[in-house]
Amino acid sequence: MPVLEVTKLRKSFGAVKAVEDISFSVEAGEIFTIIGPNGAGKTTTLEMIEGLQTPDSGDIRFGALSWSKNSQQIKMEIGVQPQSGALFELLTVRETVELFSTFYPKSRPAMEVLEMINLADLGNRHVKKLSGGQQQRLAIGLAMVNDPAVIFLDEPTTGLDPQARRNIWDIILKLKEMGKTTILTTHYMEEAEKLSDRVCIVDQGKIVTLDTPAALIERLTKEREIRLSFTDGEEAAAETDKAIRLHASVARTSREGASLQLWSTHPEETLYELFGFTKNRGHRVEQISIREMSLEDVFIAYTGKEWRD
Repeated sequence: MPVLEVTKLRKSFGAVKAVEDISFSVEAGEIFTIIGPNGAGKTTTLEMIEGLQTPDSGDIRFGALSWSKNSQQIKMEIGVQPQSGALFELLTVRETVELFSTFYPKSRPAMEVLEMINLADLGNRHVKKLSGGQQQRLAIGLAMVNDPAVIFLDEPTTGLDPQARRNIWDIILKLKEMGKTTILTTHYMEEAEKLSDRVCIVDQGKIVTLDTPAALIERLTKEREIRLSFTDGEEAAAETDKAIRLHASVARTSREGASLQLWSTHPEETLYELFGFTKNRGHRVEQISIREMSLEDVFIAYTGKEWRD
């Protein structure tokens, strides 16, 4: 039985239809990521699931529990990452965790939470003296205070440097090892691709696709892009282009000066033919690379948009 089921959610703000018809389910232990361009409806969807917004219609169930009948019980059993503005700057890290622990009938010991988010050594430091990454880790720790089965993380790594972002990734993966279910939103495609069991792309208030990152990429295309440039210049690139485009595995090619791009359904076969041809003709290849498709390619293919701030 799914730990979360969302059925036909709708929400409007005046004439604006923020969420039109969203349905999905999340299994226990999953990292389930919702992505979409700004204004797509993902934040409104998350807030309705968290109980912060009331849907115009639709149903949200945590197992057998619903917001209409079991709101207090749900609040005790989920964890929501507060925004950094919710932290009290003059409290210490440990005092902050202990304060949030008083909001629940059961909670994890404060030091145990701090160890899980790698802040045990900073328990006596005031919140205002924490770095941005440390504050985000503390915010995640506060969502874990009541030992929830389902944890909601809304863009937890936005604005962080690469090292701080990786620290957050480690915590999210640790939650998965503990058997927790994580509902994540993010603006970073690499993050969604590396962390997620499944990705849900939302646009204009609707789900446009939902699957594992690998399945979404595979569904987009089986072609791989090969790029190469020639030391011998434009003539070598043109001759190679003319020959390789006849190969059965090559879907299409594009050439600019001494650089050649081609898309192959069987890149190993294509490379074998390429190197055989260039060796026989005496053409010198300066650089060659194979570009794998990514979740960002999937995102742009389905939404027709690039990420916007």
